[in-house]
Amino acid sequence: MEFPLLPTKIIVTVLILGFLGLLVSLFEALILKPERLRSKLRKHGISGPPPSILLGNIPEMKKVQSQKSKLRREGEQVIIHNCCSAVFPFLDQWRKQYGSTFMFSLGSIQILHISNPDLVKQITLCTSLDLGKPSYQHKENGPLLGKGILTSNGAIWAYQRKILAPELYMEKVKGMMNLMAQSSVTVVESWNGKIESEGGVADIKIDGYMRRFSGDVISRACFGSNYAKGEEIFLKFRDLKEAMSRKFLSGIPGIRYIPIKANREGWRLEKEIRALILKVVKERKEAKSEKDLLQMILESATSSDLGQAATDRFIVDNCKNIYLAGYETTAVSATWTLMLLASNPEWQDKARAEVLEICGVEFPDNDMLRKMKTLTMVINESLRLYPPVPIVSRELLESMKFGDIQVPKGVTIWTLVATLHQHPDIWGPDADKFNPSRFANGVAAACKFPCVYMPFGVGPRICLGQNFAMAELKIILALILSNFRFSLSPKYMHSPTMRLVIEPEHGVNLLVKKL
Repeated sequence: MEFPLLPTKIIVTVLILGFLGLLVSLFEALILKPERLRSKLRKHGISGPPPSILLGNIPEMKKVQSQKSKLRREGEQVIIHNCCSAVFPFLDQWRKQYGSTFMFSLGSIQILHISNPDLVKQITLCTSLDLGKPSYQHKENGPLLGKGILTSNGAIWAYQRKILAPELYMEKVKGMMNLMAQSSVTVVESWNGKIESEGGVADIKIDGYMRRFSGDVISRACFGSNYAKGEEIFLKFRDLKEAMSRKFLSGIPGIRYIPIKANREGWRLEKEIRALILKVVKERKEAKSEKDLLQMILESATSSDLGQAATDRFIVDNCKNIYLAGYETTAVSATWTLMLLASNPEWQDKARAEVLEICGVEFPDNDMLRKMKTLTMVINESLRLYPPVPIVSRELLESMKFGDIQVPKGVTIWTLVATLHQHPDIWGPDADKFNPSRFANGVAAACKFPCVYMPFGVGPRICLGQNFAMAELKIILALILSNFRFSLSPKYMHSPTMRLVIEPEHGVNLLVKKL
């Protein structure tokens, strides 16, 4: 049977109509919808920097950031603990101009910046699934975190809470104390070797050591006897994070879909990471079970009613989540804490005296860690000044009211942790100074609004890995303090930068000698 050929005019007409339809859809998504959202916010007296068409405020953000970087390079090297000013100078500038609540645009994405403590409290305590992870993070961070982790789906969230239930997780932490101590010993032995080879004082760039320590701990915690493959996976995660961080504020709509070099590298690494994780899972199923985090993930996935594809994604995504929560953030927090102790020798001496008094020559155990009040104060203050994750972002999947503001569906709320952690009205006139004594009576007494201290989040969405991370930090810092004295190297250049987490751009160099 033959079908008649369509006339050329009809084909051309269909193509033209399709093209016009595409233009209308793009006009609606990129121009009309963003303007409607901004108009609704303006009715509540909220203003902000005027956005450009398509790119929003990204060009201005990049310009301000570039100017700040240039001034930092040309100016005298002074250590100023102001993460927001260093990493997000545009937000610092807009906050002074428009107040604590303002709006701006990342292309077609409309952001509502909120740093009012009362509003922040309402947002952080909100348990509604209508306040979910932003859709742009699904697209931008999906390769790193995974769609299952970022989804607002209540079932996935519930499974995650089940996997890392507090009582189970605390038992896991206690069982890992020796492992953390052994990994710390590897760092101590490496530093001892460098000190001996360099004549008593070594100039050590500590970032890599902290990453290897944290990676070793989390690899063994997550993958048990397959920890070597875990380390390989985490190294690829590191490469993937670096590739993704290079796209921050790229400013070109749809660039994530274009097969440029950075995207191709990211796609390749994502496939390799997924394949490696599923290979470990297959080997685990064929061998005996182990008492590690992977086994808990597998058991939870098996007891769910997810299909095979969803189960695989669930396992892979949770392993990715453990990477960011348990590896990268802990390593960078340890690095910043050592930098602060190096530049504040009086607190270094206080923390060391406490560690030696409590532990002596023994490895710290759970009871010893609980007694380390001074070291806990130091870590809390370090996390205040250099929160590894500086922004908490939530997208409204339905319209919601916070205070007097009716926030429309589709707007993304940014709570800037770095700003809240250093606001003088909240922390006092020394908010930008390193002063661990502010935590002498705990977080509740440290500031005016305890709800704004959120290095691990706060409320119902608080990070379940908090106890694990704190134990890691205390153990590695305790062993370093009890073995070495250290100060900042002349090579150190203070330059916090954003690479999904706040890191020292040029690393941290310390002059280290044995006690």
